[in-house]
Amino acid sequence: MKIILFDGVEREQLYPLTFTKPVGELRMGILTFGERWEKLSNSTVEYLTQDYLQVKFPHNLAEDNLFVNPCYFVTHALVATVFDLKPQEALYWQEKLVAVRGKSLDDYTEKIDFEGDITHIQYPWDLFTYNDMAIKFDFELLTNGRQSHPISSTNQILCPENIFIEEGAVVEFAMLNAKNGPIYIGKDAEIMEGALVRGSLALCDHAKLNMGAKIYSATTIGPHCKVGGEVNNAILMGYSNKGHDGFLGNSVIGEWCNLGADTNNSNLKNNYSSVKVWNYSQNRHIDTGLQFCGLLMGDHSKSAINTQFNTGTVVGVCANVFESGFPPTNIKSFTWGGKKDSPTFQLDKAYEAADRMMQRRGLQLSEADRAILKHLYENI
Repeated sequence: MKIILFDGVEREQLYPLTFTKPVGELRMGILTFGERWEKLSNSTVEYLTQDYLQVKFPHNLAEDNLFVNPCYFVTHALVATVFDLKPQEALYWQEKLVAVRGKSLDDYTEKIDFEGDITHIQYPWDLFTYNDMAIKFDFELLTNGRQSHPISSTNQILCPENIFIEEGAVVEFAMLNAKNGPIYIGKDAEIMEGALVRGSLALCDHAKLNMGAKIYSATTIGPHCKVGGEVNNAILMGYSNKGHDGFLGNSVIGEWCNLGADTNNSNLKNNYSSVKVWNYSQNRHIDTGLQFCGLLMGDHSKSAINTQFNTGTVVGVCANVFESGFPPTNIKSFTWGGKKDSPTFQLDKAYEAADRMMQRRGLQLSEADRAILKHLYENI
């Protein structure tokens, strides 16, 4: 049986994060949704997504497929019910399609209702809202029955039983408080001297916390990210940098982004009212219902030093934000400056910038990546 994660109606609500990837490639907790299902199923997953993304994320259907919407966060009860599906059965929750076992997504004749509770990820801010829960779930999933590598005696530690260090990780002269949530330190990751960490924290493989960083709970720092300054309840998907002082809170940052020195985001309005955020599919600002909501940034976007992002700012893909003053709360993709009337960041220059950043990590912009960016440049 092949597992296929399909993009449901939530994909368009999750822009700009899903402009460049299927929903299953989003990271919340320690793992991406795809990695979590791979771990639970002990098999690889493929993606059923938009045509322009299939060039990078292909799938090949089998006679027996298990289609799963990754926006329904896993519980042990949900996973058991999904894997118990028989051919041509579909699982629904509150009249919404969760999973199908069949030759295609519409190959089912019987509907089964799931009666338990499910956390449903529908908007970008749901990722940081439920990140603490996801970190705790993944921590148990990844560490159960395993032994952590030793923690250096140079560190000050509270609740070491809630700290897990993978092979090759380096942590020296830091303060780690895991009383209220676990701290996971991935393979070859590093926490440098003077860093202050309060769990829950997911520091993924090859990621780094710089000297004196202040990291509050419910934070995920994805693979190969470099982070300094103050961070609270934020997710950096992977390969992105916030290397210097400045505040990042209640935010989600895509891959291959860079926040310049002393970049700050507001996560609370002066009048303490709920935050409205730009929604691409509805072409308007919508109310998040949250009092705290910061920055939502798509892949390959950058900010200059001293950039000030207002509460609930959404930044598209391949945006370069460097104009003085507060930029607008809806910053278009491929902008060169960040203002509403800023010129367009030309596609060949976007390729060049993305490739140069990726080369710093020993990677390069693939033809599939170029095709995806070209599609977005021409269509959004």
